[in-house]
Amino acid sequence: MSEIFKIVKDKKQGFTIVPNQLAFDENISLKSTMLLIIMLALPPTWDLTIKGLAKLKKDGIDSIRTGINELEKAGYISKKRIRNEKGQVQGTEYTVYETLDLNP
Repeated sequence: MSEIFKIVKDKKQGFTIVPNQLAFDENISLKSTMLLIIMLALPPTWDLTIKGLAKLKKDGIDSIRTGINELEKAGYISKKRIRNEKGQVQGTEYTVYETLDLNP
């Protein structure tokens, strides 16, 4: 099963600006805050997967998955199942938002 992450953010100039909404959001842990910052800092060409994120830091796949789930609950990530023509799940597409204001 495949995972696809799509990042929705403003254009940046080789650096990451952290919105205050994210920095001070009391609904997410420090781990999830940093995970989102790392995801936003990665270039658009990066093959962003949970396994790939786990390779960037000491946290394992389970820790990354927990952070992703927390960010989804808080509204920074939305998830959509990708199905084939038979309706079978083929993977998951995640959309990652820089701020809650960008999540429709």
